[in-house]
Amino acid sequence: MPHIAVIGAGITGVTTAYALAERGFDVTVLDRHRYAAMETSFANGGQLSASNAEVWNKVSTVIQGLRWMMRRDAPLLMNPKPSWHKYSWMAEFVGNIANYEKNTLETVRLAMAARALMFATAEREGIEFDLERRGILHFYRDKADFDKAAKVNELLNAGGLDRRAVTPDEIRRIEPALKGAYYGGFFTPSDATGDIHKFTRGLAAACMRRNVKFHFESAVDAIVPTNGGGYRIDWRPTVHTDGERTEPVQADAVVICAGTASRDFARTLGDRLNIYPVKGYSITVNLDTPASVAAAPTVSILDDATKIVTSRLGRDRFRVAGTAEFNGFNRDIRHDRIEPLVNWTREHFPAVETDRVIAWSGLRPMLPGMMPRVGPGKRAGVFYNTGHGHLGWTLSAATAQLVAASVASAFPAANAFPSDDQALAS
Repeated sequence: MPHIAVIGAGITGVTTAYALAERGFDVTVLDRHRYAAMETSFANGGQLSASNAEVWNKVSTVIQGLRWMMRRDAPLLMNPKPSWHKYSWMAEFVGNIANYEKNTLETVRLAMAARALMFATAEREGIEFDLERRGILHFYRDKADFDKAAKVNELLNAGGLDRRAVTPDEIRRIEPALKGAYYGGFFTPSDATGDIHKFTRGLAAACMRRNVKFHFESAVDAIVPTNGGGYRIDWRPTVHTDGERTEPVQADAVVICAGTASRDFARTLGDRLNIYPVKGYSITVNLDTPASVAAAPTVSILDDATKIVTSRLGRDRFRVAGTAEFNGFNRDIRHDRIEPLVNWTREHFPAVETDRVIAWSGLRPMLPGMMPRVGPGKRAGVFYNTGHGHLGWTLSAATAQLVAASVASAFPAANAFPSDDQALAS
């Protein structure tokens, strides 16, 4: 069978490796970390949210972003320091406003297919990842915001998503722990939440059982085309090895799933991927007392005004995440970005103790059109599954099947194994 190298062991890389292994390919995954899912797939908001499939490419997003520029605690924050990468990305973002409706419809359909694929995979492989299938509740504080959301809801419904308006009384019944007064909301009963890190680690173990090889602590320096038509992946260990020699990985094809690093790999392979690192933050609130356990919500929530999402992860963890920060490859965890998440938790769930909170930040690999790049590159044997932005957890199971099908079409003699493509086709 052809040998496929996958660059990156986050959620997209591991789901891609699994989809390729299902088809019988010989697969090797390379990642610079010691374990799978150690960057953006470590502590995200946890939502598997078809209800959050609306792309950001709207005039109102641009206007709101400009208003928020001077607020350090704003949900969307941009460092105004000049950068060609950043400003070229933003110009393309504006250019994609015309694709808002088309891309939103495509995203919601992809999200629903991915959800079904992920649930089936977790059941088949016995992966425990604090899955909660209790739906996602969006709430709004006033009529103006609710009416705007109703227009988005019509688009999501047109994409096939069962998402309905709820009254303030229904909000209280859906999640009694939520405090505050609200005009109304929308509820998506089919959405879910789970721990992305646990799932990715569990799926990596399932890949190993299917003979997928993982090169951890391996930084990829170059992907070099060979005379035989394949690729040589030059890598170096990220830990001290007492001078032990490293042999390049030889592969018939390569799939780039490297998150924000995908842009640089693509450039060396002759492709342009204008991925920008959009930083998000989360806090994990440890529910150490019976009172906190009882006071934390079990239904996932999205506060559209503040762009904050929540997930209950098992009995004793509560994840609160949000914000979008355009600040290059800066990975600093800033107090003024974490504090709003803590304050939001205290406001809406005042009985939850926040004395033991773990802060985290990650760089989302975001393309200007808010759609991932999935499929072949210009060179034969080069493929991409990257650029999912804030929806990598939501979309990865589906895009992995799409890119695996693309690889299989390039090697028709090897394409004799069953797959989950039928879930996407439907």
